[in-house]
Amino acid sequence: MVIRKSVSQCGRALLKLCLCGILSIASTGCGSETKQPGTERPAEKSTGISYIHDTIEEAPWSIHVVKISRANGDLRFETTMGGGKLLGMNVVSEQVKTIPSALGRPLAAVNGDFFKSSSKYPGDPEGVQIIQGEIVSAPNPSRSCFWVDRLGNPRITNVQSQFKVTLPDGRSAPVGLNEERASDAVVLYTAAAGATTRTSSGVELLLTRAETNDHWLPLRVGETYKARVRQVRNDGDAPLTDDLMVLSLGSKIAGQVSEVKPGDVITISTATSPEMSGSPCAIGGGPALVRGHQALSFHGLQPRHPRTAIGWNKEFFFLVEVDGRQRDSVGMSFPELADYLVKIGCDDALNLDGGGSATLWAYGTVINNPSEGHERPAANALVVIRKNKSP
Repeated sequence: MVIRKSVSQCGRALLKLCLCGILSIASTGCGSETKQPGTERPAEKSTGISYIHDTIEEAPWSIHVVKISRANGDLRFETTMGGGKLLGMNVVSEQVKTIPSALGRPLAAVNGDFFKSSSKYPGDPEGVQIIQGEIVSAPNPSRSCFWVDRLGNPRITNVQSQFKVTLPDGRSAPVGLNEERASDAVVLYTAAAGATTRTSSGVELLLTRAETNDHWLPLRVGETYKARVRQVRNDGDAPLTDDLMVLSLGSKIAGQVSEVKPGDVITISTATSPEMSGSPCAIGGGPALVRGHQALSFHGLQPRHPRTAIGWNKEFFFLVEVDGRQRDSVGMSFPELADYLVKIGCDDALNLDGGGSATLWAYGTVINNPSEGHERPAANALVVIRKNKSP
């Protein structure tokens, strides 16, 4: 591990020396390319994707890079959940199989966000997740995330949740989404959380569409929903269905809805800052590594670990995985990874979950060497799919 700033600086200097001449994928003009036999697959014209296995023996590093052309309009990002249609845990190679065939064919994928250790809600992402336009996990303001805006532009930002519920008497409160509920918190649950809320005690309001002309589920970011209370429960563990949401209040604040009764209408807002309305895809991660083609600075201890990242420039997206905790690849620190991403051409880049979770899947198989000798289940994944062509 790199445990001193001076060692980190040496690693960055080593990286700069080794990169020239071996990374034709970056098209940076450093010089001629040196590559191991069989380590590179050319771009497939039908997919706009190419892959290179980059080895830097001096470190040593074993790095896997998938490059995706942004000029190919048939390619798009999608996210998956470990439980398929539900929050959960599963390996990336299985998660790609949950992409509906109607959306297209998965071409490449990496593991996604960090996740909370919860026995009740395994696979609860640390940050925001939007899957096929549905928001299933709320933003975490302390972490950066990758998301695509309504115009199709990629973004890396910290996002502040402004989710709230407004009661019939005008009082409002912040609300979480599909997560473990504390005794003094309010959480909104959708069918993405599972068959029931898995709560105990407190009060739960079972919510249906207020009017037939109002928009309803699946839940979208940046929207306002009118919901009618169908039932008030005091024993927790309320059922969840595709057309039902549940607002759950912990025991310490349950009295705040003592006057709410079946038939009442409440308002739910899924606003964020910055505004994410219309985003079809988002996944949490962090920290940001590159902005404006400049590697960001990091302070404190900078250990080397297996890493996963996404980056891009005007022409390409890059999915990058660095093997680690192995004799032939020790992993990278954040400064080393940021420098590497700049050298291969990234203008912006975000770190994703690493360690034993670091996985890159492409061409129908896992192409990196996971540090535990096998894939480790992840909460979600970021997938590149080729859209089906219109008949």
